[in-house]
Amino acid sequence: MNKDNKQELVTQMHDKLMRAKAIFLADFRGMNVGQATTLRNELRNASVEYKVFKNTLLDLAAKGTDVECLSPYLAGPTSIAISYDDPVSAAKVLSKFAKDPAGKFVLKVGVLSGKLIDVKQIQALADLPSREVLLAKMLGSMQAPATNFVGVLAALPGSLVRVLDAIRVKKAEC
Repeated sequence: MNKDNKQELVTQMHDKLMRAKAIFLADFRGMNVGQATTLRNELRNASVEYKVFKNTLLDLAAKGTDVECLSPYLAGPTSIAISYDDPVSAAKVLSKFAKDPAGKFVLKVGVLSGKLIDVKQIQALADLPSREVLLAKMLGSMQAPATNFVGVLAALPGSLVRVLDAIRVKKAEC
């Protein structure tokens, strides 16, 4: 690759790093082609961009971005997963592959909203419910008071009817 091609790649990666919500670095040494293909497909389905990028070029691309803190971790074979939308789905896929007992895919570190996160924090992120589930829970919580209020309002006329019926029964007995 000549210098112009490298400069173009660095510029493109810099733009991607600027737009990213989350970035994860991993060591992929020892993965066979089938495992790598499966990983790429699952990440693509989760709307995550996955690349193997030369460390020196990635270090140059990271200059002036929130992910500049990744520089010390750019050693050895490094792959990068870039999430533009939902960092939780990316963390779920990467954590699943990192749990492989053969240990051929090893998470190194990540950056979430400009903050460096370690492997334990990536795992905690992966354990979160998806964005859709969290939104559904929040909507349910917001609707609960209104539903309870309607239930109370509906119970008042019913209570009044039962009291009036009890009075009628008592007067009928007398």
